[in-house]
Amino acid sequence: MVGAPLLVLATHNQGKLRELRELLRDQVPGLDVDADVVDAGVLHAPDVVETGISFAENSRLKASEVARFTGVLAIADDSGLAVDVLGGAPGIFSARWAGKHGDDQGNLELLLAQLSDIAPAHRGARFVCAAALASPDGALDVVEEGILEGTLLAAPRGDGGFGYDPILQPVGMNVSCAELSSDEKNAISHRGNAFRALLPHIVTALSSGGHLR
Repeated sequence: MVGAPLLVLATHNQGKLRELRELLRDQVPGLDVDADVVDAGVLHAPDVVETGISFAENSRLKASEVARFTGVLAIADDSGLAVDVLGGAPGIFSARWAGKHGDDQGNLELLLAQLSDIAPAHRGARFVCAAALASPDGALDVVEEGILEGTLLAAPRGDGGFGYDPILQPVGMNVSCAELSSDEKNAISHRGNAFRALLPHIVTALSSGGHLR
């Protein structure tokens, strides 16, 4: 179908879609990110239950199921915050740490309360992202990982980003992820690193399929 999307991101999260489009802009020859890269809702793809026990398993599951349903290449990610003193938690439960999926404010408040007595020297944490690319026929199944190391702040700072961005201060910086511009964040983010690692696979898949315009 003329004008059909070439890539679908297996999420309804518009923040993630914006990040992916910006990361792919001018990086994949022939790809019009605004028209060719869409979220799962545009193609009426169902939500995929995350039954994996790791970021990689969940991203692979979402990408493969959405690719089969939509008939186009699918990209999925599973990402979250891993806190040292919590043994890597919230981890795969980051988006629903406070009990309700996507409750950013509740998640932040609960995590900060749990760490209220933890000294700055022991507030090490990192954003982790596993990004997967899958084809409808199942022949393509690639997962790449990205990490952003940082320290957790005692209170949220900044109005940008989403999720735990306001409380993670990247190593070597004196601002939170939510205080970075989109370009600054994409240059160092866990998701940016993971998606950049997928770029060669995306170009190869689109080129071999004859989809690039």
